[in-house]
Amino acid sequence: MTTSLVAPLPVVDPDAASLEPSFADLGIPAALCDVLARQGIDRPFPIQTATIKDSLAGRDVLGRGRTGSGKTLAFVLPVLTRLSRSKSERRSRAPRAMILAPTRELALQILAALEPLAEPLGLRSMAIFGGVSYNPQITKLRAGVDVVVACPGRLEDLLEQRALVLDAVEIVVLDEADHMADLGFLPPVKRLLSKTPSSGQRMLFSATLDNGIDVLVRNHLHNPVTHSVDSEQSPVAKMTHHVLHVSTKDRLEILVDLTSAPGKTIVFTRTKHRAKSLTKQLNDAGVSAVEMHGNLSQAARVRNLAAFTDGRAVTMVATDIAARGIHVDDVTLVIHSDPPTEHKAYLHRSGRTARAGNEGTVATLATETERREVSHLTRKAGIKPTVTEVRPGHPVLVELAPGDRVRKTAEEMAAFQRSFIDSRPAQGGGGGGGQRRHAPRSGPKAPQGSSRGRSGSSAGGASSQRSGGRPAQSSGSNRQSRSSSRPR
Repeated sequence: MTTSLVAPLPVVDPDAASLEPSFADLGIPAALCDVLARQGIDRPFPIQTATIKDSLAGRDVLGRGRTGSGKTLAFVLPVLTRLSRSKSERRSRAPRAMILAPTRELALQILAALEPLAEPLGLRSMAIFGGVSYNPQITKLRAGVDVVVACPGRLEDLLEQRALVLDAVEIVVLDEADHMADLGFLPPVKRLLSKTPSSGQRMLFSATLDNGIDVLVRNHLHNPVTHSVDSEQSPVAKMTHHVLHVSTKDRLEILVDLTSAPGKTIVFTRTKHRAKSLTKQLNDAGVSAVEMHGNLSQAARVRNLAAFTDGRAVTMVATDIAARGIHVDDVTLVIHSDPPTEHKAYLHRSGRTARAGNEGTVATLATETERREVSHLTRKAGIKPTVTEVRPGHPVLVELAPGDRVRKTAEEMAAFQRSFIDSRPAQGGGGGGGQRRHAPRSGPKAPQGSSRGRSGSSAGGASSQRSGGRPAQSSGSNRQSRSSSRPR
């Protein structure tokens, strides 16, 4: 497919090219390579190597790769490169590129990866999602932006209010397309795509290609080139899986033991109520934990994510909202406190660790009534876990979470709670997509944290907030990284 954005790629001497090409070898301009180098990113991941040249050439691209495989930069770099070479100009209320994401957290984290790269090219970007006021978003659109990173529901609302038009969109990206299908967003995605020029470039990135994704591909992508790298079903060499057979009465004590070890831990529950109550129980036990689920206001979700990202909270207790929408670097342990209901959820949850080539451990707690279900779940997921009967104090707990257990005093926990009162995190995301970062050569790392917010709860509260009437989304001190003490 030929569009107005197509630009010739630099010629690379195949004899001189290494087995691991650089971003410059793939055609990424020097200005963007410099930003990546300052962030300590100097080599592309396989999904980036596979897709970037086709994306830069204007092809429609269908990219499949597991969470944490580097999909964010795989589309952000070509989008910015092609817009910088385009002859079109920025107009009020008329973005030139549209990136759709299923959750607010993911939209913010894509924006965090995109903004420092857009700045040297003179490109403007913004995030659009529900749960916050319309007015700031409308004001930014009126001033003119090049790239919008948006959740489908709020974007449709703004479109209906005539706050923006999509007739100038030259590139559309669908990120985590299968998760959008799971959340019921395919109808608004189809409507939004139909309002963009059919001659534009479309890129679809997903961990799996089921749940109606084929309909999107057939109807909205033109002769796409498909790249499948590290699919969700592929094993992660550096991720170890354990199933811990526990009694119901021992479950909390075992959770406290694991989460009080050094490093970041995500604990998954099935319900919002369970996430809220377990967060309180961990806090009462001296573990600085925050909750993440659909009953929290946007401001509370932003603050809790920022606290977990910067290390004030060492544990996040989450429903499946965090299984796909949150990318935080250096999560070394994922605990399924409540086993998920199906194998895809297990894989998505587990993908919060062992990201970007790092090591990680996954532990599933299974009571007497859950053991058959968990066995079926792991078998369907293609996982062969180590199964251990565990009581409090069992040596396998130290193997899963090495290091001295640290539980805060009541005074330290009170200070942890107070840290949320005036917390106003800077805009950005948890990990910007999980690209491996080497020691920076110069300059700062990519921004961490999340967008600003004043209202809502902190580590424990839960104020309900809907998102524009669209499909609902499912529901102290820094500690030494556990990865430093984990066997390699």
